[in-house]
Amino acid sequence: MARMLMLFALCVIPSLVSASRPVRNPFVVVGKVYCDTCRCGFETSATTYLPGAKVRVQCKDRDSLQVVYNVDGVTDATGAYKITVPDDHEDELCETVLISSPQNDCKVKSPGRDGSHVILTNNNGIISNIRHANAMGFMKDTALSGCTQVLQKYQDFE
Repeated sequence: MARMLMLFALCVIPSLVSASRPVRNPFVVVGKVYCDTCRCGFETSATTYLPGAKVRVQCKDRDSLQVVYNVDGVTDATGAYKITVPDDHEDELCETVLISSPQNDCKVKSPGRDGSHVILTNNNGIISNIRHANAMGFMKDTALSGCTQVLQKYQDFE
């Protein structure tokens, strides 16, 4: 009987204790923010990336669409951001959104490129805790002079 009790104490109790504590492995949302210098709605070879742009990760309740979580971040010198989200948001709709641009002549959010959906749950088969968001962009007030040549590279004529 004493052996059974000892076996129980050495095997079962530690596993119960570790199972009751959630494993904390925060999500890291990564992405880039650019300035659409040719005002064409997508990244080109003339695109520049914006250091100091403000970005937000926000999650909304699936039913009411009310924002229940948000955290802000800022892009680094290369226009990239990394935002840590400590909790699982399985039942919520999460996205990254543009907040502001530091560049005075590139402050208008590019339609359709001003946000990106991200999945912030471990219950979906994704092994990594890093979540990649699509690049988001602002548009320059006026297109650069060399944009015609840049856009000709993207045309497909046969």
